[in-house]
Amino acid sequence: MQDTLAKPLVLKGGEFLIKDATPGETFIPEEINEEQKMIADMVRDFLNNEILPNVGRIEKREEGLTPGLLEKMGELGLLGSHMPETYGGMELDTNTNTLICDVLGPAGAFTVPYAVQTGIGMLPLLYYGNEEQKEKYLTRLISGELKAAYCLTEPSSGSDALAAKTRADLSEDGQHYIINGQKMWISNAGFADIYIVFAQVGGDKFTGFIVERNSEGLTLGAEEEKMGIKGSSTRQVFFENVKVPKENVLGQIGKGHLIAFNVLNVGRFKLCALCIGGAKSSITSAVQYANERVQFKQPIANFGAIQHKLAEQAIRTFAVESAMYRVSHLMQMKNKALMDEGVGFAEAKLQAAEEYAIECALLKVSGSETMDFVADETVQVHGGMGYSEEGTAARIYRDSRINRIYEGTNEINRLLSVDMLLRRGMKGALDITGPAWAVQKELASMPGFGQPEGPYGEEHKAVKDFKKAVLMVAGAAAKMQMDGQLNLKEEQEVIMNVSDMLNDVLTAESLLLRVVKLADMAEKKASQEVYDAMLKVFLSDATARILKNGGDALASFAEGDLLRILLMGLKRFTKYPPVNVKAERRKVARLMIEANGYCF
Repeated sequence: MQDTLAKPLVLKGGEFLIKDATPGETFIPEEINEEQKMIADMVRDFLNNEILPNVGRIEKREEGLTPGLLEKMGELGLLGSHMPETYGGMELDTNTNTLICDVLGPAGAFTVPYAVQTGIGMLPLLYYGNEEQKEKYLTRLISGELKAAYCLTEPSSGSDALAAKTRADLSEDGQHYIINGQKMWISNAGFADIYIVFAQVGGDKFTGFIVERNSEGLTLGAEEEKMGIKGSSTRQVFFENVKVPKENVLGQIGKGHLIAFNVLNVGRFKLCALCIGGAKSSITSAVQYANERVQFKQPIANFGAIQHKLAEQAIRTFAVESAMYRVSHLMQMKNKALMDEGVGFAEAKLQAAEEYAIECALLKVSGSETMDFVADETVQVHGGMGYSEEGTAARIYRDSRINRIYEGTNEINRLLSVDMLLRRGMKGALDITGPAWAVQKELASMPGFGQPEGPYGEEHKAVKDFKKAVLMVAGAAAKMQMDGQLNLKEEQEVIMNVSDMLNDVLTAESLLLRVVKLADMAEKKASQEVYDAMLKVFLSDATARILKNGGDALASFAEGDLLRILLMGLKRFTKYPPVNVKAERRKVARLMIEANGYCF
């Protein structure tokens, strides 16, 4: 697809904390073009005609059904939408691929085999496979002829992937590697044709391999009976003297960690997109039920308590969606810039995702937690019917819970986001020190009393102040570490506080940029008054969260006069004017109630 939306790359990964973006540099979903809408319609038709009518059969893991659906997606080109044309892909841009995941979000358990096939199943081959491997395997994964599984987790190694014990030893004739060990929680294991397997060569060189299903000594455990995503195949995979041809080593010996970690960046981002798509569908079911359910002689949608729930679901979803498409476009622009410089397709994609690894980690957290919040509130709006398996609310509730666990737990992603940010600062990739010192100088001066000017003046000031609050808290912690008074590796609670503040900054600024941009658009789904309402409520709540997270962090490592000064500074940077959140939420809820669904 011709990329007509690319603009000069403005922000590097993590730079959103220290630089301000403009609406013109930001992509919002309301800018999706006609060609992208046609692709979205094709995906929506597949969802409505092939997946949703068969949810019951998928849930029972009817033999051959899910592999058959993947093959149909392959025939439509949807398995290779992000892959190069050379291997049978469609080579669509990042924003279009984000849209595809967004539309597929309501597919329930089927999102798992889809995400595995197109993500951790294909990307290791795209990024690290040699030409022979790509021709032999990647082309057939794109067409749907082959299905893939990704074997990383073991009974003793989950988040600590490099602690894997599965072993690979070179055979006496030097032609094969002999793999022994076991993997668990392997999605698609029951029907996969190839497995991307990680093992320790010689016991200490973490390495990736391509292992074919019919390999002698490869066996599967029984299907796991899970709390949710019941329609996905999840099994243990056992390797007993499995001979793998040496030409099936993926990448370099001892460099498997690069494969394992780099494919997760895109996986985390795509998980956010699938979550947000699922959240919008779940909100629609909540709105429709609220309009239908009559109590005390009127629809429960008339009641303020229900309107609060509907509005809050929409506001959180709309806000994270804003950040998601913003980061999607940043990755797209980075990818285009690299390819314009002569970087190859696969390497450009890898580098673009790696550049925004911080943002991908943050979005994984916010997307999955928003989906969980929405699913929980949808059950609550449905009341007793939400607890019944007759409707969809209970299944969505069960399915949503896994999102906070896989692709790296949300705790791991919180820790990673701050760690990566600080590392980029120490390496000089980001100038965090300069802005942090500027904040310290500002704290030593008298606060200004002038009022913000121009449209959304208060909102722009609030976002700028949020950034200062993060820099102040993180800077104070970093200084104490430099002085030997703090070891941040042992202060995970502080890091998680900072990560949540960081996420609020990314989301708040993205929402503001979207709302400002919508103000200048002639065609939009809702009135500007409603978009403004969502922005005000989100900023009001974010102000309270940043004050709370910042205060908790500061009190964890500072005391006495230093703590008092820092807390005064934190209050100075969290002063968004009071908002009548009741009235603003009602504006949002009423629009959805009239539209009988999520309508943004």
